[in-house]
Amino acid sequence: MIVHPQFDPVALHVGPLSIRWYGLMYLIGFVAVILLGRYRIRRRPDQGWTAQALDDMVFHGVLGVVIGGRLGYVLFYKLGEYLDNPLHIFYVWEGGMSFHGGFLGVVVAMLLYARRTGRAWLDLTDFIAPLTAVGLGAGRIGNFINAELWGRPTDLSWGMVFPNVDTEPRHPSQLYEAGTEGLLLFLILWVYSMKPRPRGAVSGLFLLCYGAMRFGVEYTREPDAFLGLLGGLSMGQWLCIPMVLAGAGLLVWSYRAGQAAGASSSVPK
Repeated sequence: MIVHPQFDPVALHVGPLSIRWYGLMYLIGFVAVILLGRYRIRRRPDQGWTAQALDDMVFHGVLGVVIGGRLGYVLFYKLGEYLDNPLHIFYVWEGGMSFHGGFLGVVVAMLLYARRTGRAWLDLTDFIAPLTAVGLGAGRIGNFINAELWGRPTDLSWGMVFPNVDTEPRHPSQLYEAGTEGLLLFLILWVYSMKPRPRGAVSGLFLLCYGAMRFGVEYTREPDAFLGLLGGLSMGQWLCIPMVLAGAGLLVWSYRAGQAAGASSSVPK
């Protein structure tokens, strides 16, 4: 049996300011996107990206993550509570972010950026999708440091006791998610996107893989106490189902459209 170290959630005190580990994990994720994106730009100059364009896109993405993540948490998880106290929506220091809300926020942000720059929306999402997995993994490490979003009880040898919860060994589901949605997803998408793919294929693979990984890991994660299970599934699993379906559909469409474009371009003129 392993006991969670009960880290101090505050990483550093700077005068009256407290810098929290969770915030640092977000920062690490955004910095990783920029560094990996610039590496990809140097390696694949044929994609037509510049460092300035990447920085602009990341700025839009940050806004999408923060605004969408917060609104998603409000709408998907605690709508009634926030309707009773609408000003608490802005109390971001109390925590409460949703991946699926942040994902939708990034989708909207990329749509706005694509419209402003004249780029194809799927070209943007194909470029950014492999880079975001590092940020997802860093966020889960932040959850682990904060001893939040813990797992369900288990008798496995690596079961971990979270003293802030109870004395029962539980799955360290935050680490499972960091390893799957973070590291493994990054490796799959990075390798897959190293070669030219049909437009939308990388985005489709991201949706499919993330949705499937998150759906599976949710079986080891304790459901939110205020929601429980809905029809035997957690809210996270219900939100992953449309991601998997959309990802599979986008992949099929992408390759069919790519084949059709290749066939039409080969016709003598």
